[in-house]
Amino acid sequence: MVSSGGRPYQEEPMRVAVIENMRNTGLGALAAALDEAGAEIEWFRVWQDGMLPKDISGHDALVVLGGEQSALDDETHPYLPELVQLTRRFGDAGKAVLGICLGSQILARAYGADNHLGIAREFGWHKIAVTAEGRADPLLSALGGEFTIFEWHADTFSLPEGAVCLASSPVAENQAFRIGRAVYGTQFHFEANAAVVAQWTAEFPDTIARIAPGWLENRAELAARHAGAADAAGLAIARAWVSLIEQQEVEMLSQASA
Repeated sequence: MVSSGGRPYQEEPMRVAVIENMRNTGLGALAAALDEAGAEIEWFRVWQDGMLPKDISGHDALVVLGGEQSALDDETHPYLPELVQLTRRFGDAGKAVLGICLGSQILARAYGADNHLGIAREFGWHKIAVTAEGRADPLLSALGGEFTIFEWHADTFSLPEGAVCLASSPVAENQAFRIGRAVYGTQFHFEANAAVVAQWTAEFPDTIARIAPGWLENRAELAARHAGAADAAGLAIARAWVSLIEQQEVEMLSQASA
């Protein structure tokens, strides 16, 4: 049974664990989609205290956000091996998992792929090509063959064995992938709507000036040209992923009542 707002009737709201690898990362479009679904979000700010969920039983889904470190920086970020194992446990249990940017690189590591550091720098709004598999996938099927979205990364990864490549760009071949039903990694920052980009611009001007000379001076013009389309694409992706959690809950309720 479904409520008038599209949510399945259930006793408890969906519970989503969010791993913040760097302060003030922001959920942007994903926050909007989770709020629409009435989700409860529990933040784990590992950049602050290294604390992660004790197990997977307390949450219906896991989100791993971006950060300035690499997915292999175990020495400087000692929680990383445990986080890698946690993402795999969520995924192997059939729960929805989402890795964004660094999160996608961590997911790739969790499923046995290689991380390639410093060879794929992209910053700003870019066009992403959707593969044939992506056009048929629930996450990206509403976006057609191409969409504009925000990027900020220098690392990339090989495709995990058994994963399906959903999107690509000339700089980073593996822009999005899926493993199983609902384990997704996106190299691009679909959550980074105009508000998040403005926040990052205010917080990290020196870094942006170094990696993308001239971008700050042209930001207003670039935002006017690209932010609207990127925001719409990001919200569509966010809603599509949240709907997979809802489907997961419906299936679990059906199994429990069978």
